[in-house]
Amino acid sequence: KEQQAMKMTLNQLLVEMDGFSSTGQIVVLAGTNRPDTLDSALLRPGRFDRRVPVDLPDVDGRLQILKVHARGKPLADDLDMMMIAKRTTGFSGASLANLLNEAAIVAARKDATEIGYEQVDYAIDRVTVGMQKTTGTSFPARQRLVAYHEAGHAVMGLLSPDYDLVTKVTVIPRTNGAGGFTLFAPSEEQMSSGLYSKRYLKGQLAVALAGRVIEEIVYGEDMVTTGASGDLQQVRNIARRMVTQWGYSMKELGATSWEGDQGNGGVGPQGASAETENRINEEVIKLVADAYEVCKETMLANRDIWEELTEMLLEEETIDYTQMETLIKKFYPDGLPKGERIVRPTLAAA
Repeated sequence: KEQQAMKMTLNQLLVEMDGFSSTGQIVVLAGTNRPDTLDSALLRPGRFDRRVPVDLPDVDGRLQILKVHARGKPLADDLDMMMIAKRTTGFSGASLANLLNEAAIVAARKDATEIGYEQVDYAIDRVTVGMQKTTGTSFPARQRLVAYHEAGHAVMGLLSPDYDLVTKVTVIPRTNGAGGFTLFAPSEEQMSSGLYSKRYLKGQLAVALAGRVIEEIVYGEDMVTTGASGDLQQVRNIARRMVTQWGYSMKELGATSWEGDQGNGGVGPQGASAETENRINEEVIKLVADAYEVCKETMLANRDIWEELTEMLLEEETIDYTQMETLIKKFYPDGLPKGERIVRPTLAAA
């Protein structure tokens, strides 16, 4: 029935389009998120023969879109639209419209007369990671565990060279299952270009592992929880792509790609033999082991920082960028050392 409905829709489109002459001053526009699935009959000359790809907006584009959707909404005088545009990297126009609508709903629920930064911040969190949960926050041991875990991600992100900006860390649970989260803001240049360095990707591995590493340091290996399952899946995905798609194991496997986005095989031919798959797995293990050692050494060397951040999270629940910057300056008054894989506070004092 579905195939029949698609054919009827296609035939109706073709009939309607054949009613226009080539000299008529009418332009027919159509939009789709799946151009790869369009029937070739629609794409022949004289029909939809010109494609205009519309990418996600950059920071200036987001600013203009926000201004459009902010019309008619009571905004606070101190609300900086450019600040919102910078925090919403990767948002589409529809996501930005939804963001301001959510902020307006939050303001109405709290009997606020205007939309301020507090409402926008709440809306960004709700759109990206889900609604806040009120259950599960009354268990002190659980809250401390989550605080340690998120402090690990945040501190490792702050100490990793050329890594994404850490904008927020919280221990408030969300409806998507997260007990807390650490929010990173990727750079506009990387998001638009899609180009990431090997150092950045290694930093991603270390940051993802940091929550589990902190649990091991504080509670011991036997008491590590399942809370890092999502982080470990992310680690495997990044490390495998570094080996199989991006050529970061060139010495062992050559300067080639061993699989596409669908994996080895997927919907296409298999790219690597069983023997090569074993070598790929060995290289993935090496990358992850290296990231783990870097993460653990960094965390051990900077324990005072994440211990203090943990106590701040237990007291305030949410810590923003300015508070974390102040914390880092307390231990690194002269700034973080450049070009060091393992950042240690003693280097700052030297």
